[in-house]
Amino acid sequence: METRTYQLADIGERFIALIIDSLILGMVGGMIGAGGGNLIFGGSFVGFILGAAYQWYFLTRQNGQTPGKMVMNLRVVKTDGAPISDAEAVLRYVGYLINSPILMLGWIWALIDANNQGWHDKIASTYVVKVDCRGGETIAVSGKAKRKNEDPYFE
Repeated sequence: METRTYQLADIGERFIALIIDSLILGMVGGMIGAGGGNLIFGGSFVGFILGAAYQWYFLTRQNGQTPGKMVMNLRVVKTDGAPISDAEAVLRYVGYLINSPILMLGWIWALIDANNQGWHDKIASTYVVKVDCRGGETIAVSGKAKRKNEDPYFE
């Protein structure tokens, strides 16, 4: 069986992908709000559902890549190599919400973590890795490769 390796995404690439995704969600949320969605459902509720649905759809139905991650050639994978489940994708989004209230520490954590994991990654047991356009990739964990027998993302 073929062993594949992935390179962990750096913080700058992840940040740019987050900005792209935030702009997309902001535009969609703005259109919903302008269309009266906030009056019917309330802004916070609509925002949470929209964000959770966005993460769920792209992480589970689009090969672990949101539009921002697609642009930056990144992918979210489980630490054990398994595909991300529906619940894990939503849990990872809940982790996004936990990252910010305490002085942005959940986001900053990725700067000092050996595996570039923020709290949302720790909560959902995920890595963000670079996508090699040629197809050969590896999950690099603390400088050594994590071996896998089967990769659900590359067949």
